[in-house]
Amino acid sequence: MGHAMLNALEWSGCGLGLLGAFLLATNTRASKFGWVAFLLANFAMIGLALGLERNGLLLQQVGFTATSILGIYRSRWA
Repeated sequence: MGHAMLNALEWSGCGLGLLGAFLLATNTRASKFGWVAFLLANFAMIGLALGLERNGLLLQQVGFTATSILGIYRSRWA
């Protein structure tokens, strides 16, 4: 995986993760979109972990993906 792709995954994962945290912290009707932002961030960071061959980061993001899916389900998206 090229440097530009890894850079894009890193920064999109960072931005989406921060957006998700902000949306959840607002505790408004828009908060449920925070889980979607987290899920997208998880996918980006999984791609980054695979590209960098970092198994610890990969396992962490797989676990966070599960919590994002649970958050989406519990926020009445399912």
